Amino acid sequence: MATDDFLELLNGSKHSAVHMEMRDVYAVSDEDEGFKRWKNGHRLDEGDRESWWRPWLTLMQDTIARGVVVRRARVISEPVTEYIRYEHSFTFTNVAAGEQVRWLPRRLASDLAFPGNDFWLFDNTAVMFNVWTGDGDWAENGREIRTEPSVIDLCSSSFEAVWGRATPHADYHII
Repeated sequence: MATDDFLELLNGSKHSAVHMEMRDVYAVSDEDEGFKRWKNGHRLDEGDRESWWRPWLTLMQDTIARGVVVRRARVISEPVTEYIRYEHSFTFTNVAAGEQVRWLPRRLASDLAFPGNDFWLFDNTAVMFNVWTGDGDWAENGREIRTEPSVIDLCSSSFEAVWGRATPHADYHII
């Protein structure tokens, strides 16, 4: 699926957009340079908002300004991978843009049912699954949109279960 599908679903949302991330490593090419710089010691400057992840954060600010609540839950293994350390280091930008972000250690999720892939759920009416390769890059045809009530219910209930157990970003400390 094209990025246009995601933008259409997000822009059509009126109330909520929730995102569940369940991988410990992502290896998408548009993050390569930032990840390399981070490994070499670069950290985002909290005072320099213009240097943050654009155009994503602008999209989130605009979405939230329309009244859409955006929540992101990350299910992670501990100790965390180097990639999760990187991701955690800049999550303050997501929060500053208005996203609500929580972290759940995988060991606390053993009794929860999850779909097989990361997903976005829009207004509890459509799910977009993000499908990844084993290496953490987008799979060919890496997005799948589903609207069946059973799929919506699975994604909604799994997200809410994780959200209820997860720690808000400001309180989650990497181990």
